[in-house]
Amino acid sequence: MDDKQLQQMPAWINCVFGGMSGMMAICVVQPADLVKTRMQLAGPTSKKSVLVTASDVLKTEGITGFYVGLSAALFRQATYTTCRLGSFNVIYDFYRSSYGTPGFGMKLVIGMASGGIGAFVGTPAEVALIRMTADGLLPPEQRRNYRHTFDALIRIVHVEGVTTLWRGAGATVTRAMIVNGTQLGTYAQAHEALLPTLGDRFLLHFVAAMISGFVTAFASLPVDIVKTRVQNSPKPTNQIKELMVVIKYEGVTALWKGFIPTYAKIGPHTVLTFIFLEQLNALYFRV
Repeated sequence: MDDKQLQQMPAWINCVFGGMSGMMAICVVQPADLVKTRMQLAGPTSKKSVLVTASDVLKTEGITGFYVGLSAALFRQATYTTCRLGSFNVIYDFYRSSYGTPGFGMKLVIGMASGGIGAFVGTPAEVALIRMTADGLLPPEQRRNYRHTFDALIRIVHVEGVTTLWRGAGATVTRAMIVNGTQLGTYAQAHEALLPTLGDRFLLHFVAAMISGFVTAFASLPVDIVKTRVQNSPKPTNQIKELMVVIKYEGVTALWKGFIPTYAKIGPHTVLTFIFLEQLNALYFRV
């Protein structure tokens, strides 16, 4: 799609399509995200691998167990991805009209800022998602058994107060800024380096996205595991306390627990989001 077509597309349509493409992509990679969350919350005594964790889910919850919390994951994409894209467009347009076209470094800064804004807006969905995907780790009598995202949000507000919806917001925002900055930077660098060899086609986008996903997963996992522990905690806690607990009782390497399923989510999610977004854009101009 050329720049002229993109300029003709209303900004709000661009934001909606961004959210929709993220929602469609998460339907494919949700099982990897659930396995990652289960591994991060398993605790210091657990030595389960990705395959064992996935096998346990399949054995105790069936194939549908991999999609527990899907409604929250979709709601997160609808809020986080849409707001992130909208914020990026607003900040980018403001900077361009005031100072001219931003350079690569400024694009990274704008990407980090928009990611942080989107993450703050999407934190309630993130809290619901973490709790719903973690439920299977608890004994039956201790499970929260949220029926869907809005049931989770309503019950959290009623039982724990509205501020609980933003528990771990600092870690969520920090992670989003790291993810957006790292993902954009490494994807652009890999794309530029591989373009002469692979040509501007799907294989290039796929390989660049998988390289970006690897670096992003490695850089963001320590913050992600702390965020997960904070948001799943039944009592108020903070990032520093949870970070110290993980290092003290599980070791520094535990900060990268769930690396494989995280990587299995980020790379394909980037590729699929890009594919779905292009198809939605093409459909818009055909209709």
